[in-house]
Amino acid sequence: MKKRIWLILLLVLALSAAAFGIYTGQYYHADERALSALKSDERVTVTPIGDGWLFDGPSESDALIFYPGGKVEETAYAPLLHRLAEGGLDVYLIRMPFRLAVLSPNSADRVIESGAYERRYIGGHSLGGAMAASYAAAHADKLDGVVLLAAYPTKVLDKSLSVISIYGTEDGVLNRTKLAEGEQYLPQTHESYEIEGGNHAQFGDYGEQRGDGEAAISAEEQQRRTAAAILQYLPLTG
Repeated sequence: MKKRIWLILLLVLALSAAAFGIYTGQYYHADERALSALKSDERVTVTPIGDGWLFDGPSESDALIFYPGGKVEETAYAPLLHRLAEGGLDVYLIRMPFRLAVLSPNSADRVIESGAYERRYIGGHSLGGAMAASYAAAHADKLDGVVLLAAYPTKVLDKSLSVISIYGTEDGVLNRTKLAEGEQYLPQTHESYEIEGGNHAQFGDYGEQRGDGEAAISAEEQQRRTAAAILQYLPLTG
């Protein structure tokens, strides 16, 4: 009897592992435009680090720790993050286990503990944004602000944090009800910016996303507006 139970448990575990492998093995891949943004230029040095990438621009004092969206290859966000670094905000792009930020929500610790920057921000897209917000809710004393791209918090964010929430009018993936409910957790001084014509997937460069709306602007334009809003709102020292 015990042997049969163990065999059943092993079978269940094997099937669960196989299902997880199939689920995580299907993800959105970075396109050619994203891969080209991983190259350094005269303004930004792009360097692979242990758990992701560093976009090192002219800033010496401000940095953003970025969590990618669920089941999205992290390098898909390279064009947006390269633009942010060029504008004066260095960016640490975190590679998540199985491309799911929920499996490593405290990844920001390693960057923060390095003490390399005067001002530190955390942010992310979709699931990555939600996990970044959860981290910020628990570590407000270590951060200066939060950047939410098509994402919302589920816990109170301290009033000391500068928070900007950005989403597109054509986003078919973002839960608008939960976005509205998340307003109660944001500081009163937060900024909300809706990108006319933008959708969910175009914060990155990984093609069309299932369930998303059709964008009325290009990914490049959506990312240009996103970067401009972030750089204008955050109290950068540079």
